[in-house]
Amino acid sequence: MAIGKQLPKEKIILGIDPGTSIMGYGLIMVKGSALSLILYDVINLSRYQNHEMKLRRIFERMLGLIDEYHPDEVALEAPFYGKNIQSMLKLGRAQGVAMAAALYREVPITEYAPKKIKQSVTGNGNASKEQVATMLKTLLKFQESPQFLDATDALAVAVCHHFQNGRTTTGSKSWKSFLSEHPKRII
Repeated sequence: MAIGKQLPKEKIILGIDPGTSIMGYGLIMVKGSALSLILYDVINLSRYQNHEMKLRRIFERMLGLIDEYHPDEVALEAPFYGKNIQSMLKLGRAQGVAMAAALYREVPITEYAPKKIKQSVTGNGNASKEQVATMLKTLLKFQESPQFLDATDALAVAVCHHFQNGRTTTGSKSWKSFLSEHPKRII
């Protein structure tokens, strides 16, 4: 290697689209400014009747992905505010369990709003899931369409994180820091 010449830094980002029936996940490799697809899929939780079993399955699968692919960072889509409080609570639990798996393995986490993810990937914060998937096919050079768009949504979270260069990283900061940065989340 020539003196002064640096190889591009490699980084693996795990993107997660939390869900209580279908949870999407996607892994990308960043080498310099080049992006490449590692894997994208979903955890189909609809067969589990018990919410606790769904949470257990999420935790186990997230740990499995982290242990197998060793991501440097995890990025999650933040739950959006809806009218059904029970659904939001369940979604928050699913997101929390995914976050806990990353924190358990000491992988820094970052959270992004759905509009921020769509804006980052397509240039339009109101883009459809199909538009996001189409843009990702171009960016990551893949052809096949997933059965569930939650998988490409998760890839979009990872790509958004890369494009943001971690500028909004909450990482492994304390809860006190998180709460001071997000005062509207305190009930």
